[in-house]
Amino acid sequence: MATVEMVMPKMGESIIEGTILNWLKNEGDKIEQDESVLEVATDKVDTEVPATHEGILQKILVKEGDVVAVGSPIAIIETQEDQPKSEETPAAKEEKSKEKEALVSSAPAHTDSLVSQDSNTNAGDDGRFYSPLVLSIAKEEKISKEELSRIPGTGKDGRVSKNDMLAYLKNRSISTENVDPKSAPIPPVQKVVVSISSQDEIIEMDRMRKMIAQRMLDSKRISPHVTSFVEADVTNIVLWRNKVKDSYKKKEGEALTFTPFFVQAVAKAIRDFPMINISVDGDKIIKKKDINIGIAVALPSGNLIVPNIKNADQFNLTGLSKKVNDLANRARINKLAPDELANGTYTISNVGSFGNVMGTPIIMQPQVAILAVGAITKKPAVVETPTGDVIAIRHKMFLSHSYDHRVVDGSLGGMFVKRVADYLEEFDLNTEL
Repeated sequence: MATVEMVMPKMGESIIEGTILNWLKNEGDKIEQDESVLEVATDKVDTEVPATHEGILQKILVKEGDVVAVGSPIAIIETQEDQPKSEETPAAKEEKSKEKEALVSSAPAHTDSLVSQDSNTNAGDDGRFYSPLVLSIAKEEKISKEELSRIPGTGKDGRVSKNDMLAYLKNRSISTENVDPKSAPIPPVQKVVVSISSQDEIIEMDRMRKMIAQRMLDSKRISPHVTSFVEADVTNIVLWRNKVKDSYKKKEGEALTFTPFFVQAVAKAIRDFPMINISVDGDKIIKKKDINIGIAVALPSGNLIVPNIKNADQFNLTGLSKKVNDLANRARINKLAPDELANGTYTISNVGSFGNVMGTPIIMQPQVAILAVGAITKKPAVVETPTGDVIAIRHKMFLSHSYDHRVVDGSLGGMFVKRVADYLEEFDLNTEL
């Protein structure tokens, strides 16, 4: 018999820790290799973690609710293998060392203690539990227990995560800029008083809703939002889709929705206006080479999640349709990989699927723009013909483009959404799948 350590796996380039949500197996249970053993939540997605070896789950090293660094041990598995636990090839040791160095170097300065932290958590005077990483940041930044208790947490049961701390510190530094910290105490977080009657129902936010709420607040605080509106005539797209949708479904086994048309038009417009495809880092603008377009997907719970199509400009219409359907289907059953939620550069939100004609979407940080596409409706419109203007019934929709006015001026934001509309209106009725 031999034992092996099962460690927290790497779940995306930018993810350095995860929260243990639920153990699916108990100590003493027999497990198969690649069988799901536990559920882990990161700041991007909830996912199941498979067993690395076949054997007996001898010992669980971390509790539900613990925040664990990537690469840290989470369980001991007893296997039938003869090799000792510590036996590693030189190549494996070198690779493990490189991963650990990359983890440490890519983490913020506050995460020094993260790599070696154990599975214990610490209770504060307010009854909440804080991970060693959070307490380390609080100590370094001279955050008192009272101040720490006021920081809103987006983790399980309201726990404060590293991202919560960094977001709070950013707000804190802005609010105290040009003020002597020795003479100016940090004002307490103002809480709105809500009256509650005996007939009201109190519903606790789930973990994802808390995360969404925090990110929406952060986005409105970070980016001055401006929204431009354009109405597009998408009659050609509607007529062409109606003509081919049955044959497409028979051939591909799935529906042809309008979303891939929107993605294709946005990808083309980004090529024309690459300064929409940027992020802001302090006083620097990061111009993105890849065009990774996110698609907002409504989950059965009512929450939204935004997977993205990497290099969306490289796909034809059929390829985009398959990517959109695949991401949306797996999003609804919680089967997305963390990398599919990371590194988006632009986002589309289809508010028309809820019957809305337009909206003012909130930007997905650190992107600088987002497009809401409204419902397609039939309208009478003036149409130019060789023999004069006529009134005809056309299929029209509104495009609502919200952008970060720090770096996107009205001219760029307006021209971009107009170019998207132009590409939609110019769709060729002779297009072949």
